[in-house]
Amino acid sequence: MAGLPSLTMMLGGAASGKSAFAERAIAETSSDKAKIYIATAQAFDDEMRAKISDHRQARAADGWNTVEEPLLATAALERAAKDQVILLDCATLWLTNQLLAGADLYAESDKLVRALVASPAQVVVVTNEVGQGIVPEHAMSRQFREAQGKLNQGIAREAQLVVQVIAGLPLVLKGALPEGVS
Repeated sequence: MAGLPSLTMMLGGAASGKSAFAERAIAETSSDKAKIYIATAQAFDDEMRAKISDHRQARAADGWNTVEEPLLATAALERAAKDQVILLDCATLWLTNQLLAGADLYAESDKLVRALVASPAQVVVVTNEVGQGIVPEHAMSRQFREAQGKLNQGIAREAQLVVQVIAGLPLVLKGALPEGVS
């Protein structure tokens, strides 16, 4: 069975099923590779701490090696090896962390896209579509929406496969899903 291409983007709204679809696509196509999960979430409250803990346990049970990199996802990508498949989940939280850290969002986004392209590992990026809602009221929210849109465009431009996930269902925007991915 053919695998996923070197760079795949899974795009969707919050709770759309994009992470579960990405995990399933990797499981169905990359069983011979070491699975690395670059997790970008940060726990700022008890609910998020519990969610991260639950996700960490579920991933370990499924054979994932989790690397928690809320800010340094590019460094984790640079350490990757050809015999690995990486799931970066998610670019939206990573960008949020960059914003909260006061980073130059466009410079960091450019670095991330370059690291995704240069990675010797097969990479799947999960990211949120944030441009289908209303124009945000606050300047920081508008800044983030613009930066997220540009980051998503940069990843999509370089990816060989781009899939939008809506209600758990994949809609291929670019490329083709490998045979057997459901």
